[in-house]
Amino acid sequence: MAGTERHDREMAIQAKRNLSKTTDPVERLRLKCLARGSAGIKGLGRVFRILDNDNSRTLDFNEFVKGLNDYAMMIDKEEAQEIFRAFDKDGSGTIDFDEFLVKLRPPMSNARKEIIMQVFRKLDKTGDGVITIEDLKGVYNAKHHPKYQNGEWTEDQVFRAFLDNFDSPYDKDGKITTEEFMNYYAGVSASIDTDVYFIVMMKNAWKL
Repeated sequence: MAGTERHDREMAIQAKRNLSKTTDPVERLRLKCLARGSAGIKGLGRVFRILDNDNSRTLDFNEFVKGLNDYAMMIDKEEAQEIFRAFDKDGSGTIDFDEFLVKLRPPMSNARKEIIMQVFRKLDKTGDGVITIEDLKGVYNAKHHPKYQNGEWTEDQVFRAFLDNFDSPYDKDGKITTEEFMNYYAGVSASIDTDVYFIVMMKNAWKL
């Protein structure tokens, strides 16, 4: 996975450094998520999804605060209210959490989004919009993995560990949606300055 661990570390350090410089509450929440690495924003999304008992895909303020607390985001009530108001544009008292996560993601150019989707389509063999272990079997060679080679893991365990990279640490279901894949790579992208380098890295990592 082409240096993503190194990028994760660099990005986490950068995010923590930038936290001390910014006062914008939405940017602060974004940086707090990025300080947890590439999966930080996606992990918050998973927590919100679990809280959405009625599948309305919206959150009221209390659910929003509970989600932040469950994800151990240290944010005081005033700051949480400011963030909530920034997303509750129509003053309805609820926010659409898909929209919230898209806006929380670090901005990416169309060129970066396109290469991420190319990779997703390559991995999603069945074309159903979700990457599973079955999809990976034809595309990702588990036999090169050191833990497979030393007999510690089976092939399926290697695939599962691979999927877990993209999954939320709080709710690993072994399935990766386009949204999760995009959220993960938005995190990686935040640590890479130029589109050219990002695209080259993706092409090399995934043999496009």
